[in-house]
Amino acid sequence: MAGSSPPHRQSCQWASPNRSSIIADILGDDRNSEARHKSLLESAKKEHDRVRLEAERVYRQHMQKEEQQRLLEEKQRILEAKRREEERIRLEEHNAAERTRLHALRAKKIEMPPTPKEPEPPKATAPASIPPPVHSSSQATSMNGTTAPQALQTPALFGGNKPTIDSQPATHNSSGVQKPGPASQTTAAIQASAAPNARGKAQNNGPSLQTKPSQAPQTTQSTPQPSTPVTPDRYTVIHQNLKILRKFMIEQAKANKALKERMGDMRREIRKCVGQLTGGAGANRIQQASIINLLREALGNQVGSAPMDPSLFILGPRNPVQGALHNEPQLPSLFFYLLNIFSKATVSQFINEAGAKPETADPVGVCIAFVFSDPEFLWRGASLIDILMAKFRIVCPVLFGYRGNEKTEQGRARLGWWKDNGHWVGDQQHMDRMTGLGAGFAAVSLRKFANSKKDNPYPPRYYWAAMARIVNTPPAEMSNTQCVVLRSMIQNFEHKFIEFYGTAAIVALRMCLVEFPARAPQKTPAVGSLEVLGQVLKRDAGLHL
Repeated sequence: MAGSSPPHRQSCQWASPNRSSIIADILGDDRNSEARHKSLLESAKKEHDRVRLEAERVYRQHMQKEEQQRLLEEKQRILEAKRREEERIRLEEHNAAERTRLHALRAKKIEMPPTPKEPEPPKATAPASIPPPVHSSSQATSMNGTTAPQALQTPALFGGNKPTIDSQPATHNSSGVQKPGPASQTTAAIQASAAPNARGKAQNNGPSLQTKPSQAPQTTQSTPQPSTPVTPDRYTVIHQNLKILRKFMIEQAKANKALKERMGDMRREIRKCVGQLTGGAGANRIQQASIINLLREALGNQVGSAPMDPSLFILGPRNPVQGALHNEPQLPSLFFYLLNIFSKATVSQFINEAGAKPETADPVGVCIAFVFSDPEFLWRGASLIDILMAKFRIVCPVLFGYRGNEKTEQGRARLGWWKDNGHWVGDQQHMDRMTGLGAGFAAVSLRKFANSKKDNPYPPRYYWAAMARIVNTPPAEMSNTQCVVLRSMIQNFEHKFIEFYGTAAIVALRMCLVEFPARAPQKTPAVGSLEVLGQVLKRDAGLHL
């Protein structure tokens, strides 16, 4: 009703028994009694025990789950490791099967057809002579005071005779050097082989040296000439004698402890010095001095090595020369052994380094000329560089006029193709070896001695002869190996060649880089590289061939 007072709200007449009991407990008279406290403590202890037991139960469950997870992960790791091992075993079994098939393929031999007889080269008519070149004062002077040829006849490049190839091809060992046929020589046989010309046979005669551009140079020092003609294949006999020398030194070292220790140290030192040769003026003085000192020590023969006849390691016999430091019939065998080690190390340097970088052959060639021209290391007035050339004859026969078919076993053996573990190396490796050896031969034979008191151990006429032997090859017998060697002989050395022979060198370069590749029956990359080199010389040096 409007204006009347609100209805009277009745309060709760009955309180909650729980609420009243709790309040009664709190406000009771015995709330501070000892019994009350003990009751509360017991209640708290029971609650604590309950919470602790629950926590332990939860902890045990957690640990059980962790252990199960760990065991599961361990099982997964074991399964994964087992899978990997099974995969590895499958791969190894597969590789072993493939290797077995590869060995079976390598062991399979296909009989090569016999090499057809080489046709007789046509007799070339002698063309008209080339006008005499005009030389400057620097071009007219050659090694040891000799002069360059004043008139070059064209037959000098075409008049070489084809070498007769041995019926038994040479083989190669793992170091890249051909092995001649089996020899029955012993150490005593070396001492008995003082007459080198008795070794040569008529059927093994190499190319005629009619390819020389001029007469032999007149030197101020009287050097005896061989009494009988010498065949180029004498180099293989020298190479075989060097192998027997090595065995002879090993036998000596067994009985001479001082020789054994010193010989090993000297061998390692020479190899180290040759491996350190580098370009730059005066960069190799320490290495060259070390090699010279070792050779002098070997000549002194303080370790007592047995004497040997030097004629075993040269092309032809020599008579004593007045004023020579060494005219005696024998020299210490350690001296020849070290010259052999030095020669082998330089040839290896040409193969391993100059194959990729032909310009690195020049410092090695300087060191070779420095060592072999030293008057202390001459025998009867002439150098012992035939030891080095014997190794060139084995590893690069095309420099000495030998030819062959690169597709046959015998042809590859004639060309110096290397065998590794009884198998021919690949084409690229063979061409790299020939590149280094061709550059090395040029670095040795194109050394300038005009301002030196020493005699040139290997004058440029040998470079001319090697070039002529290659250019004289009939088109049917041309090979890529010849082209690669010829290119490496010319590249980086054309300026030295022209410096020695002037206009005659330019005519020879035209023969090598224009006419020779034009006669090739097949235009292979090796043949094309000669033509490209001619174009490069025209572009960079202004040399019009």
